[in-house]
Amino acid sequence: MYEIVERQELAPKVIRFVVRAPQVARSHRAGQFVIVRSHEGGERIPLSVADVDQEAGTITLVIQEVGTSSARLNARQHGESFLNVVGPLGSPTHIEKFGRVVCVGGGVGCAPIHPIAKALREAGNEIITILGGRSAMHVLMREELSRLSDQLIICTEDGSLGQKGIVTEPLLAMLESGDKPDAVLTIGPPRMMKAICDLTRPFGVKTIVSLNSLMVDGTGMCGGCRVAVNGEAKFVCVDGPEFDGHEVDFDNFLQRAAMYREYERLSYEKLMKNHQCALDKAMEKTEAR
Repeated sequence: MYEIVERQELAPKVIRFVVRAPQVARSHRAGQFVIVRSHEGGERIPLSVADVDQEAGTITLVIQEVGTSSARLNARQHGESFLNVVGPLGSPTHIEKFGRVVCVGGGVGCAPIHPIAKALREAGNEIITILGGRSAMHVLMREELSRLSDQLIICTEDGSLGQKGIVTEPLLAMLESGDKPDAVLTIGPPRMMKAICDLTRPFGVKTIVSLNSLMVDGTGMCGGCRVAVNGEAKFVCVDGPEFDGHEVDFDNFLQRAAMYREYERLSYEKLMKNHQCALDKAMEKTEAR
């Protein structure tokens, strides 16, 4: 069992967990992920690691509730535990001194940018970070990333924090300024990463994407996380999660990501209905007293 030593709600349906997992914390490298189960028989959920404290033996996970399994994870409270935390999995980020690196995070993708930006900074790179979200509360890890960045740019769709707009806008301005970055690393919604790759491709800027796909075992056995890269089949769990974004077939990736969306929607609606029924029964008992 993996004890939850801290739990914090960052935004509606977005929870930050600090979990005691000393072996994972000791071995983790920037860019790697873990697979978590809430309970026996539960789905195996791949999650990026937002931070590691090797001395305390803890890892930080930021979980957005999007379906049944993530809802069950987010229902866990401080002092409770996750059944399994397996990892670290995947290949670590390739860290070298590129020069000027722009790290672009969108939504919960802002969180796993943190350990990568830290490693790139320690390698001597200049770090420019662009973070985006629907509103101020959806721009995560901004204080932590501000401390690691030479420049921090925040974009919100509603203009509640930073500049109003989306993350591709300041990136395009940099590319067109003639003082383009040496590399771009991006984590976030697949359509956002695709848009960023489409922007950087004409400028010849190396662009790394971190893919979060459907997985079962996380060891390359099931093939569920298959992605087409430069015309070849790769597995996100063992060959990734990071790839050259200019080589990823995002249309295929988006199509595969949507395969089970309807099943997940129906499962989540059933979970929420049962949850509401349980609340109604509890209220009826209270009122009857």
